[in-house]
Formats: sequence, C-alpha cells, structure tokens
Amino acid sequence: LLGDLLPQVDARIAEVEEKSGQQISAEQLREARLSLVRGLLGKTIQAKMMRESFLLEQVGSENADKREEADAKLSGRARQMFHEAELPELKEQYGTNDLRELVGMLRKKGSSLLARQRDFVDQMLGHLYIRGNVNRKPEVSLSEIITEYEAEKENFFKPERARWEQLTVLSANFPNEQAARDAIQEMGREAVFGGSMQAVARDRSQEPFASKGGVHDWTSRGSLASEKLDAQVFSLPLNKISGVIQDSQGFHIVRVLEREEAGYTASSELQDELRAKIRERKIETSQRNALDRMRAKIPVWTLFPDDIPGSKPLPVSIARGNNPANR
Repeated sequence: LLGDLLPQVDARIAEVEEKSGQQISAEQLREARLSLVRGLLGKTIQAKMMRESFLLEQVGSENADKREEADAKLSGRARQMFHEAELPELKEQYGTNDLRELVGMLRKKGSSLLARQRDFVDQMLGHLYIRGNVNRKPEVSLSEIITEYEAEKENFFKPERARWEQLTVLSANFPNEQAARDAIQEMGREAVFGGSMQAVARDRSQEPFASKGGVHDWTSRGSLASEKLDAQVFSLPLNKISGVIQDSQGFHIVRVLEREEAGYTASSELQDELRAKIRERKIETSQRNALDRMRAKIPVWTLFPDDIPGSKPLPVSIARGNNPANR
C-alpha cells in the first residue's frame, strides 16, 4: 500500500518544488511526506473498508471461496466500467488519445493506469455499499417540519422593513441653507407634477442611490444613519410623497413604496426549506450510521490509529516486516 501512495506523494512534492523554484530541506521533506501519506492513507483505507463491506454483504456467511468469486465478478464489472467511462475521461483530461503517452503522463504524477483502475474499482464498490445502506430520499413528515420550525423560530423573525424612493440635496453642495432648500423643493414639485420621482432622482438627486432612481431596497427600521429619515420612512402612509426632511447632511423627500411589519415568517412559507434541511440531516445520519456499521465489522490496524476512527495500533515490528509470521 505504501508503494502505491509514496510515488503520488513524491510527485506532489516535486511539483511544489518546481513551481516554487526552491528545494525542500531534508527535515521539511520528511514532515511533508509523512503528512501527505497520512492524508492519502486515511482516504484509501476508508475506500477499501467500504469495498470490503459491500463484498461481505453480497456473500453473507458464505465461505472464502464464495467471497473471492463475488470479488472477481464485481471487480470485473467495475474494470469494464473503468475502460468504458473513466479511461476516455482520463485521455481527455491529459489531452491525449495515445495510451502509451497517457501512461507516461500518469507516471510523472506518481500514478499508473493500473493504480487508477484499482482506485476506480474500490470507489465503485464502495459507492454501491453506501447506496445500498443510505436512504437518499428519506420521508419528512409535516409534524417534523412543524417541530423544526418551533425549534428554530427565533431565526425566522423579521424586523419591520421598508422600500422607498428618495430625493436628496447635500448642504455641502450649496452656498447656504436656503439655496439647498430651494433646490429640494423644486425637485419635489417636478416629481409631483412630472409624475416620476425616479426620473428626477436619476437626473438631479445627490445621494448614492440616485443612479437607481433613488430606490432603496428592503431596509430594516433603525438601520439608517439619519434618525429623521428613519422615522419618516417607517411612519409615512404608503405611496405618499413626504414634505421636506432636514437632517445633518442636507434635505430629503421620500415616498414609501412598501412596508412590512415585524413578525415571524409563517411556517407555510418555509416548508420547502425546512424539509430540505431535515432531509439532508437524515441523509447525513444514515451515512454516518452506515460508516459506523462498516467500522464495526471491518477491523483495521494502522501506524496512525488517531486518523482512522475505531482502528487499532499496528505494532511497529509488523509494520517493518520483522515478524516472519506476518510478512
């Protein structure tokens, strides 16, 4: 297994050195190889455990010969799928239709066609184990949705909010206060008699939303910097043009387009969102349980037991091959 992983690790380190133009020191190299090996090892072990679990489910209590027979049959199908589906994608990925050239490219990446095929077979059989043990479309009842809504209700509270149109002149742009007031009043008259407050805003207003016709999208009460504007936006009758509002920045005229009172979003409006959330949680739980069952029946020994839940430490003597009985 280490012979499968180390070439990938060394190829990755060589790629980093080539891109950075710097050679990794011996101490850093050892740490990098160990870290990368552990990462690959964890994924590889889980894939092999899932494959083994699927095969065990197929043969049940049958003897070892039946298990090998099932393994050969299923692996053969997976290898056929590799050549029919995965191999063309690999050729496209590496930009070649020449098999020998592809093999050479894979070798530079620390891999091989045989290694990619083995990984594909493990992944396919592991996928079949998960598919057979995880319900991807669990039912979600209305009572579960209501329970979820009540538990999360505070997250669905909406403060009072409003949308409005605004005309503004900034005092700093005029020689005196009266000149600024005259300008906003003229803009107000034009909006009233011309019928388009947004057109006036785009043409003459002096606030950040002027290019959008002075339209301010949904904004919560209390979030405006100007307290006087905030008070008017949340008290004016809908679709009525306000009088001139003066604050520290200048003069404004607003018209409230929509306003929503504070309150909770109705559960009926959130049913699809809550159903999807509950379903996703059920799938995650089902998958976690499937992996727990897998770990319970597939023993694993490793030099890094902390990396693999439920695994046992592999004695160093065995790992080094010093024990003839375990070679």
